[in-house]
Amino acid sequence: MIRIQKASEIEDSFFDGRDFGTSIDTVKQVLQDVKDTGDEALAKYGAKFDVSAPACLEIPREELEAAAQKMSRDNPNLYNALKFSHDLALRFAKKQRESFDDFEIELEPGMFTGQKNIPVDRAGVYVPAGRFPLVSTVVMTITPAVAAGVKEIILCTPPRVHPDDAQRSAVQGTGVPGKSFIGGKPYADEGIMAAAYICGAHRVFACGGAQAIGAMAFGTKSIPRADVIVGPGNKFVAEAKKQVYGTVGIDMVAGPTEVFIIADGSANPEWVAADLLAQAEHDIVAQPVLATSDESFAYAVAEEIEKQLEHLATKAIASESIKNCGRIIITDSLEQAAELANRKAPEHLEIAMNEGKARETVLSLVHNYGSLFIGHESAEVFGDYAAGLNHTLPTSGSARFTGGLSVRVFLKTVTTLRTVGGASGSQASATAAGYLGDAEGLAAHAHAARLRLR
Repeated sequence: MIRIQKASEIEDSFFDGRDFGTSIDTVKQVLQDVKDTGDEALAKYGAKFDVSAPACLEIPREELEAAAQKMSRDNPNLYNALKFSHDLALRFAKKQRESFDDFEIELEPGMFTGQKNIPVDRAGVYVPAGRFPLVSTVVMTITPAVAAGVKEIILCTPPRVHPDDAQRSAVQGTGVPGKSFIGGKPYADEGIMAAAYICGAHRVFACGGAQAIGAMAFGTKSIPRADVIVGPGNKFVAEAKKQVYGTVGIDMVAGPTEVFIIADGSANPEWVAADLLAQAEHDIVAQPVLATSDESFAYAVAEEIEKQLEHLATKAIASESIKNCGRIIITDSLEQAAELANRKAPEHLEIAMNEGKARETVLSLVHNYGSLFIGHESAEVFGDYAAGLNHTLPTSGSARFTGGLSVRVFLKTVTTLRTVGGASGSQASATAAGYLGDAEGLAAHAHAARLRLR
């Protein structure tokens, strides 16, 4: 049963970023090996951690196309859903791109300042393929890079045994966790390969884990160095991204997923319970939270969670998440619920209320979240899959200071200065710069400025 508590009973630790242990030393060694020995390290760690360690890493483009064609033929519903998701995400990301203006303005006579938004040359995308290969993550990571105008997009994802090697692998008893199949053809999850082709990845590599992050950060003979690395992963991938930041840009360091729902008595307990379980099934440490001022509604949702769990294919995971990390908070008011949401700064925030003054009040109060879902019909899962929004979002309270993955991550906003010699504005700047250089003891600065004085 999900925990039910009053707002006054919430422990301070509920609002802290959640720490599930580190893997600093392991990841540090992996990254150093990749930096020092390149492909040799990728082969070593592939054989140690993955089910396959192919002889070469790049998956030929014809394999990607074949995977897309196979999906179109064998699973047209999934193929069309991916195409639809990609189309919405691309339209949304292109609109985001339009919001980043290039401009030049004359601040003072003869002094023109401006900015330009320039896409990075190469973006690296990481797509995990563990228990549930995340085909939707391909859409969410590649599409904003395309909209930003990135010249080359590379994708790394854990390797799989190629169909051509399946029989040999079976005879060897390899191609399973702990027994890697060595030396076969490069291959990956077929859904991820198909999505990569649909969304426009330029190159795809069968390489996973922290070593893939190292390869994209430092570059190897097989995998080129990227300027920015984006995408989710396990704690080793997250730690690797944290450690290479500064060598390359990253989107964020993501933790376990979370949802915070603010609801009143107008909400449907069945829908709210389903939305909480949709987060819970991700991971046993996913955090589903409901805040409501309606106590009877709170217990109705708790009962509905138990009812739905009985028929849920992912019950084992979801029930652990509900029991260990989930909670329903009974607040004194909806305004208090909004205050708690701001302190929590959740990845996903749902406002399950009817349209009207009360909902508008709550909307005016909340400001810390990765994505906001307004009204009963706006299910968070739409944002996960097919609403144009990006589902790569800040977790563990980082929504206090950052947003989710967008075209911004793939753009450099740089500034420009153009001056007209002898103009009053440039002369005033030279004069001021001279005095400021003197004040800081930087004589060459002051001299370079005063040389421009007429």
